[in-house]
Amino acid sequence: MDGKQPCIQLHRVSVVFSDEVAGLRDVSLRIERGEFIYLCGQTGSGKSTLLKVLTREVAHTSGKALIDGRDLAEVKPTDVHLLRREMGIVPQDFALLPNRRVWENVGYALRAIGKTRKEVRHRVPEILEQVNILHRADAYPAELSGGEQQRVAIGRAMISSPPLLIADEPTANLDLEHSMGIMELLRNLNAKGTTVIVATHDMPIVERFPARVIKMEFGRVYRPDDEERGDA
Repeated sequence: MDGKQPCIQLHRVSVVFSDEVAGLRDVSLRIERGEFIYLCGQTGSGKSTLLKVLTREVAHTSGKALIDGRDLAEVKPTDVHLLRREMGIVPQDFALLPNRRVWENVGYALRAIGKTRKEVRHRVPEILEQVNILHRADAYPAELSGGEQQRVAIGRAMISSPPLLIADEPTANLDLEHSMGIMELLRNLNAKGTTVIVATHDMPIVERFPARVIKMEFGRVYRPDDEERGDA
């Protein structure tokens, strides 16, 4: 440790939906800036809930959750959109606007964060080039392969060059070739300094692109060493 503030720190975080149902149970972990993390586990293991805690889609019911030292419990509901602007979020379903071309999907996101039309015209080609999809700028989402749609989704998430990128099952329903292309893209972004968290149960991809794995099971962190780091 170099003494710097970690990117993410959770200490005994729980999400309780009812007396009988909990999404997370006493989760403690620490993720350093610039790390590449796989969050692994089967459906229902808690990994999606953990991501939703980080994006404040779900509020934790106990424990402490910090991003860059900022206590997520202190983020007002009216400020959640500002928190999310500081991270790139890649949803599992791509969430592209079906009646807008590739460049319009990215341009719309830029306009949403206050960029001028001039800035949009300048930035869109740069972003699409970064994710290797510029050649499909005029295509509609339905005309793209799953891998191409995922590239657009990642490009849109990177519009503000966020220090943290969260991707939920980015290789789900993609063939091996497209999955490898997406992972190479994410690893390249990580190599440039972006902290990347990938929720996945695609173990062949994890084996091909090795990095630190945090395994979830029944709402808990499975590996004891991750819990120890979080409690430190």
